[in-house]
Amino acid sequence: MDQKMRLSGILPVLPTPFADDGVDLDAMRRLVRFALEGGVDGVVFPGFASEVEALSAEERVALLAAVVAEVAGRIPVVAGASGGTVAEVVAHAHQAAALGIDLLMIQPPKSIGAGAEAVAAFLGAVAAQVPNAEIILQNAPAPRGSDLSPEAVVHVVRSVPSVRYVKEETLPAGPAITAILAEAPEHLRGVIGGGGARYILDEYERGACAAMPALEIADLHVSLDRAFRDGRKSEARALYIRSLPLLVLQAVYRMRLTKHILMLRGVADNRIVRAPTPEIDALALRDIDASYAECGLGRPGEGENA
Repeated sequence: MDQKMRLSGILPVLPTPFADDGVDLDAMRRLVRFALEGGVDGVVFPGFASEVEALSAEERVALLAAVVAEVAGRIPVVAGASGGTVAEVVAHAHQAAALGIDLLMIQPPKSIGAGAEAVAAFLGAVAAQVPNAEIILQNAPAPRGSDLSPEAVVHVVRSVPSVRYVKEETLPAGPAITAILAEAPEHLRGVIGGGGARYILDEYERGACAAMPALEIADLHVSLDRAFRDGRKSEARALYIRSLPLLVLQAVYRMRLTKHILMLRGVADNRIVRAPTPEIDALALRDIDASYAECGLGRPGEGENA
């Protein structure tokens, strides 16, 4: 698979499967196979939904290598390369390059502020040391991200030609996507939606080229994406409405919900998390299972492993 091909469609951020004694590389390969079987257009690892801040350097590299091996060139792999300093980002970029990955998603560190000049200088310094990389500027909302204005994003893109995509996650994302695309230079290949695909139809209507949801209902998101692109917008909307109850709960329970649904689907072994994530009690579990059932992707389990 040519990593330089234009990104489009559904690009899920893969969760990290944990075991009691560390990360589970066999389970990571199963997650990749699940994504491939669902028809996704690419995968992303590691990202916020991967609990990246809870991974050691060794775990991070081993997991990314497992992803690349299982993908085997069939779809693009985007490597998360965010870090607190230019040196950290470049180190992540070099590890990705050693695995054949040149698509890097980078969230500017909050320590440099939200000024366009500072962000452009940071990414420019990265680009100078990894000239073959294509950068996806991840514009995450506060408090996690820098919450860059559309004007700042456009300035950064114009200043750093290696920035080929923007992942726009600020709220509301729709107007920001419109503003960025209206002023984007020719080298920007596209804007990608975030927010767990909770706003995917608005993002697509405004010209977003792709979405980066979590993994658990990737096959539904692929069906929605194909329906929208084929002009079957009423079908896309019906799928979107089916997904919303679960995605509203996913915004609260995050990775723990993702792993629970993947357990119901026979893909994950547990819902162990390291990142601070709300516990799922019995009533919440009942709500989650009912919302998953409404997606129409299969019968939920009874939650014995809650």
